[in-house]
Amino acid sequence: MLLAGTVVADATTIIEDGAVVTEGDRIVAVGERETLVETYPDHERRELDIVAPGLVGGHVHSVQSLGRGIADDTALLDWLFDHVLPMEAGLDADGMRVAAELGYLECIESGTTGVVDHLSVRHADEAFEAAGEMGIRGRLGKVLMDSNSPDGLQEDTDDALAETEALIRRYHDTFDGRLQYAVTPRFAVTCSEDCLRGARELADTYDGVRIHTHASENRDEVATVEDETGMRNIHWLDEVGLTGDDVVLAHCVHTDDSEREVLAETGTHVTYCPSSNMKLASGIAPIRDYLDRGINVALGNDGPPCNNTLDPFTEMRQASLLQKVDSLDPTSTPAATIFQMATINGANAAGFDRVGALRAGWKADIVGLTTDLTRATPLHDVLSHLVFSAHGDDVVFTMVDGDVLYDDGEHVHANADRIRQQAREYADAIGDD
Repeated sequence: MLLAGTVVADATTIIEDGAVVTEGDRIVAVGERETLVETYPDHERRELDIVAPGLVGGHVHSVQSLGRGIADDTALLDWLFDHVLPMEAGLDADGMRVAAELGYLECIESGTTGVVDHLSVRHADEAFEAAGEMGIRGRLGKVLMDSNSPDGLQEDTDDALAETEALIRRYHDTFDGRLQYAVTPRFAVTCSEDCLRGARELADTYDGVRIHTHASENRDEVATVEDETGMRNIHWLDEVGLTGDDVVLAHCVHTDDSEREVLAETGTHVTYCPSSNMKLASGIAPIRDYLDRGINVALGNDGPPCNNTLDPFTEMRQASLLQKVDSLDPTSTPAATIFQMATINGANAAGFDRVGALRAGWKADIVGLTTDLTRATPLHDVLSHLVFSAHGDDVVFTMVDGDVLYDDGEHVHANADRIRQQAREYADAIGDD
């Protein structure tokens, strides 16, 4: 396929009248439209206004999609323990499947081609199957909770780790390599030391498996961990083995200088979730300092109950504006930096090889956007438009691994009407409870 338009190959390379050529699951050429049309005359051609790398959600909760709007205006720990965890505990296998499908549906139609997805304690296999069938790229994991957890979610430590290992064997590096596994403790508050150390042992046992958890999102969380362990959160995670270049930590809002040194020295990845951090009043993550220290920072939406949208373009805008107002510096986190977080930084955090930019030999994870919009007129700077003006509903084309998943408002593989209807039915049941 030949995709023609203004090509945003990465945060620094833009080809005004360009094209991207794909064959199978790979990009085979990126360059000037005229040259590539002449070189590949027999390829199916698609005209798009903007052609860009698919965005990578560095931290999402697909299975919380049924809880959008159930816990607005609530502090983090109350939000989690009084609303969101009971919702997760109440979902049966079919409900979890629909919740995951709904989340992936929104991601695909909004331009997100890859996710690092924090699932739930039960029925994680339903999300893996949904992701595999719908075609999204994912680093997914069953949640581990063996301490301080509500009924229906707290598990025996050995049982939780054993189920995790079974899921790794079943799903890691499956669906043509699109799905990878992340061992996924909820966070230190709900995981015993044995559980956290067991997570590290599993990640070390299986090649390519990563670790994904929350860290230092909220002051109360930080205080709880310090009361229980005598250590700051990042130091505790480092002590039990949950730092390193195979670890993705969501949030990291409240860290001190010594913790940031650990993150940098260990190569631990951080995912910035600005909308969630604002909505839950968690604070402002020190992103500029992380970047200055060489820490890889990805971008994530978090879950629909604490963001209300999985639109990655909205998240890019919020990510930059929040850092600017925090620093009182309009030059902070420019569009190119933010776009890099949302693409190749996210791919690096997830461990997705050759994903996050449009380059020959890389995976064909590509999105196309329309600019036939009033808010895209005039369009002086395409990167500025993508970060500060574009919305997820501008996306008209989504390709993962060379497979077209979304085209002109229609999902190619997923029955969107069925998913939405089933989601409404399950959401009504949640409301009745």
